[in-house]
Amino acid sequence: MDTPGASRSRFTTPPPRESRNLDLTPEQVKRIELNRLKAKARQREREEQASSSTLPNANGKRPLAVVPATSTSPTAPKPPKLKRDSRLGKYFEYDLSKMVNSKGGFLVEDGKEVDEDVRAKEKERERQRAMQNLEPPIMLDPKLNPRCNECNSMDIDQTYKKVFGCLVCNKCKNEKPEKYSLLTKTECKEDYLLTDAELRDQELMPHLLKANPHKSTFANMMLFLRYQVEDFAWKKWGSPEALDAEWQRRVDEKKKKKNKKFEESLKELRRRTRETVWQKRKDKEHKHTFGVVEKGPNGVGKQICHDCGFSIDISSALEVEQLDVNLYRSKTLYLPPRARGVFGGQVISQALVSANNCVDPAFSLHCYFLLSASAAVPILYNVDRVRDGRSYVTRAVRAVQRGRTIFLMLCSFQRPEPRQPSFQLPMPPNVPSPDACEGIEVIYERLFKETTDAKVKDFCLTALEERRRSPIDVKLAGVRESEDGIPIFLYWHKARNTPVRYDPAFQKCILAYISDSQFISAARRTLTQLNQGGKGPTKVVMQTSLDHNISYYDDDFDCGDWLLYVIVSERAASGRAAVHGRMYTPSGTLVAVCNQEGVVRVDDRENILATAAKL
Repeated sequence: MDTPGASRSRFTTPPPRESRNLDLTPEQVKRIELNRLKAKARQREREEQASSSTLPNANGKRPLAVVPATSTSPTAPKPPKLKRDSRLGKYFEYDLSKMVNSKGGFLVEDGKEVDEDVRAKEKERERQRAMQNLEPPIMLDPKLNPRCNECNSMDIDQTYKKVFGCLVCNKCKNEKPEKYSLLTKTECKEDYLLTDAELRDQELMPHLLKANPHKSTFANMMLFLRYQVEDFAWKKWGSPEALDAEWQRRVDEKKKKKNKKFEESLKELRRRTRETVWQKRKDKEHKHTFGVVEKGPNGVGKQICHDCGFSIDISSALEVEQLDVNLYRSKTLYLPPRARGVFGGQVISQALVSANNCVDPAFSLHCYFLLSASAAVPILYNVDRVRDGRSYVTRAVRAVQRGRTIFLMLCSFQRPEPRQPSFQLPMPPNVPSPDACEGIEVIYERLFKETTDAKVKDFCLTALEERRRSPIDVKLAGVRESEDGIPIFLYWHKARNTPVRYDPAFQKCILAYISDSQFISAARRTLTQLNQGGKGPTKVVMQTSLDHNISYYDDDFDCGDWLLYVIVSERAASGRAAVHGRMYTPSGTLVAVCNQEGVVRVDDRENILATAAKL
């Protein structure tokens, strides 16, 4: 028998029980114990049968028993969840049995505290929304109730009344969609050509806001009443016919732009396609590599190609070499005798040739001489495409030499408009023909023979050499006096050595070259003639151009034939003088009008000496 102390320190079979006042016989106790052992053996047998293996493992331990599905153990297997049907889209699973209705428009989980302030605000908003959506009461007096404009019914649509201020019932609204249907903002902009700013103005165009049916995150739809949109569109465009004409014009313009873009892309594709062949052909061509401009003893700037020895002289005074897109370089530069810089007419004509290479013939130009140009360095002409319009095209040309801008020209090109009216200032009457006039060379030769002053003789020789080498032939047609006593100078000009008649674009470039000949000199001659007899100083010490303007009004002229140049200097002050010129064909057609301003300074020391003598 085990002692009582030992029975409390270890497990025993059967376990100790509390002493009860049961009168069991030894036979009954034995039967109870046998039944308990049999039950325990049957349970162990059932567990071994449910196990995957009854063999002990390497450690002599029995395998883990399989927990039955009906077990309440936390390690018991759980039934698989139902798979979500992909056709139902995305959704969230909630256990509604744990939800509590807060009566504020949302559900909260049980156990979470509800903010009373939030619930109060939600109730207030709900009350306000209900008041807004509440239909107005019907008055007992029928005269006080609003009625439909179409059928005089009192069953009007409150939304139309509230948003659009339109009294119409649901029946009339459905029967007359051409008047009371709703239009979207896109339809108003495309069909009635209304702007976004006009449609967003609530006072100008009332509109109804609705959620976008395509996607909730998109902006709200703006719906407009059809007859209100039409009334506003008729007022804006004048009439339905005017609206249709504007709509057709925009459609044609859009189609034209689309075709133009397609043609440009097709042109670019063609250029890329034949780029290889074109590049090979261009590589085979010889390109002249010119050195610096070398001034010869006759005052002519000349450039010589290092590869082939080709030289350029004054006969190609208007030619320019293209270096890049919108970039050109002069081939020859002419420095007149006793001049501060390159002949201005040559710079104008070369700039105009550069601009003509980028567009059709010019009808007017305005240019500024900023610095004197040197004949020893070529001039670069950079063409800027300022504007391309339907009737007018504008180009700006900047002449650069040694990194400094020496000349600026702004020229406009116009599409011809022959059906427009025209008028002109007539050609001066009784002008002698070119055959009856003396050339400038003859005048200098006679002056050289008649004078005895060495300086005058030297000047005549220099002028004779310059005139003989000039590509322009000049004859004096006379000097007339206006009613105000201002002298008017008349010259015949023409280009020498022109075997063929050039196209109008090149004719205008030659005329630009001619326009600077004998031009600013008219101011000097006017000043000398008006101040004769001691009226004022007559010795001009500085003469140069500041700006030059030419307006062409005819394309039918030939610079290889004679052109009459009528020049008058209308004003001189503060060391500056303005001259105005008109060019006529022998038949009397005014083809160009020229204006120029230049620096004309006299030797003011004569005035200083005279003033000192009086003092």
